[in-house]
Amino acid sequence: MKQHKKALVVWVGAVLVLLAGALLAGSSGRTESVQETMRDAVLHEVNQVGLFGLREVNPGMISALLVTAFLLLAAACIRLFAIPRFRYRPGRLQMVLEEAVGLFDGMARGGSPHRCGFLGAYIFAAGAYIFVGTLFELLGVQAVTVHGHPITLPAPLSDVNAAIALGTLSYLVILSGGIAGNGVKGVGKTLKEFSLPISMSFRLFGALLSGLLVTELVYYYVNLSYVLPVLVGVLFTLLHALIQTYVLTMLVSMYYGEVSEQSAPKGKKKKVNAEIN
Repeated sequence: MKQHKKALVVWVGAVLVLLAGALLAGSSGRTESVQETMRDAVLHEVNQVGLFGLREVNPGMISALLVTAFLLLAAACIRLFAIPRFRYRPGRLQMVLEEAVGLFDGMARGGSPHRCGFLGAYIFAAGAYIFVGTLFELLGVQAVTVHGHPITLPAPLSDVNAAIALGTLSYLVILSGGIAGNGVKGVGKTLKEFSLPISMSFRLFGALLSGLLVTELVYYYVNLSYVLPVLVGVLFTLLHALIQTYVLTMLVSMYYGEVSEQSAPKGKKKKVNAEIN
């Protein structure tokens, strides 16, 4: 009981200290309005970064290149150094990798049991990119804009161009499943879901952007910039990383299974209906 009281006193004291610091900090002294700050967080019209001195790009492009390079390097290291050492009794790394592979493989088999080889590999890669790319913003990697201002690189998918690219790629994968399973008929079945790439793209973009804007809004005001940004940023980032990874991979598996499932010939359909009747 005494320990609980001591812990409560410590927490109350910490909250009072942080509140006092926030009140004494005063205004932020920003030269731009909160509307301009949040607009640039979406459109990146001002804070652009030079790409190897060739052209100006959105900071999300730099984030995408860094995340892609990290994933490729990690995959190469795991293949060369970790997988050859796998044993019948798995270690920690082996257990984590097997659980991750089993999760996406099970999702692919559940959504498309008749054709799941390539689907499992794709949703694993897409899920890893979304998860790692979303957590990337927690690292706080700094870059310098073309105007000489330091900025923190955002998550790659908080850029609408990256979200549209991943949504379109997922739609093309679904289309390939329809062609592989049903030929020209598969194209027709896939094209019926013409809004699918738009919905997947803007679902990713909207979810990740909401977390970015909330964090930007909290950081904008110095009165709120004590401990609260850490809680908001970490919670929003982890939540979006898990949810968006699951949602996109689940949707791709489901639609891939629908369009790649071979349709029964009309003669067999009539026979089956006659037997049922």
